[in-house]
Amino acid sequence: MMQSTTFYIALGSNKGDKLKNLQEAVDLIHVRAGSIKLISKVYRSPAFGFESDDFFNACLVLKSDLKSQELLEVLLGIETDLGRTRNTAEGYEARIIDLDIIFVEDNVIETETLMVPHPEMQKRKFVLVPLNDVASKIKHPKFDKEVSVLLTECNDESVLEPINIWLKNPRKAFNFSKYNYIAIEGNIGAGKTSLTNKIADDFNAKLILEQFADNPFLPKFYEDASRYAFPLEMSFLAERYQQISDDLAQLDLFKDFIVSDYDVFKSLIFSKITLQEDEFKLYRKLFYLMYKEIAKPDLYVYLYQNTERLQENIKKRGRDYEQNIENDYLERINTGYLDFLKSQPDFNVKIIDISDKDFVDNRLDYLWLLGEISRE
Repeated sequence: MMQSTTFYIALGSNKGDKLKNLQEAVDLIHVRAGSIKLISKVYRSPAFGFESDDFFNACLVLKSDLKSQELLEVLLGIETDLGRTRNTAEGYEARIIDLDIIFVEDNVIETETLMVPHPEMQKRKFVLVPLNDVASKIKHPKFDKEVSVLLTECNDESVLEPINIWLKNPRKAFNFSKYNYIAIEGNIGAGKTSLTNKIADDFNAKLILEQFADNPFLPKFYEDASRYAFPLEMSFLAERYQQISDDLAQLDLFKDFIVSDYDVFKSLIFSKITLQEDEFKLYRKLFYLMYKEIAKPDLYVYLYQNTERLQENIKKRGRDYEQNIENDYLERINTGYLDFLKSQPDFNVKIIDISDKDFVDNRLDYLWLLGEISRE
């Protein structure tokens, strides 16, 4: 999965409905750029360096998969879409919206179009005051000083006034913290691990990922299923039971909920497909002895993808031992999951067809999927 980057962005407006301009910019950053973690108070500040109406200023913290130059282009596009026309002449001007990248973690960037940290930030209270709300302990990578120190040392005598209206964070429209435990499930290649990682990162969840990469029976199973099916399923069951029991028992006071990329019941679904009848009967007895001791998810999400898309995803991720999986095997897994979910009246289940979606590389698809999961 692509590693996300933390950006610190300053917003300003002094034309038209200034608060509306800021909120629309926040909404578009959420849609086009990434997850907004924090938003400062909104401050009224005098125009800096020229005579004009007062500004409304704020800062936000963004986590994004975009590169710095890509984010700059997105922000410029948002400015244009909100009606800003940049004056090519030097000097300050009134503006509907102004979006500046202040920090990119602890990076120093110096290109023709982007300078990070912003070269004038330490001189401007309209940047430092809201930035101090969301990043007071962040150090300037050139000056080696925290934002709070830069604010104390700033010679700008402007007086900023906080206004009593907060910008809304669009991320909060997806309310996952009403659940204690969410399980994301799906067929081989459905994208359950990718989605689980993204939700944990975006919504401050404790992450539980199935540990299977080192299972010595898995490559052997794909070579000789009849011989290795039983030891494979028994090892999976033992590993899943131990891991989920341990992880669910460990309380994390700093996380809002738990999200997992599997539920232990998948062991019974897969074993019914892979085992001989007599093996399955024995396996099922052992399974239920263990399963009754495990906490069940408050929400069970099943990501459905058709077989063609599953095969595309499997080939794309390139695990050698998966490349010869047959369509029939994938179809039987899908059927097994759907039959199980339809027979569980006490489960809070959402089956979501994502066959025509790409939530990993398309943020709009990802936001659509979040909406489907959080919808009442």
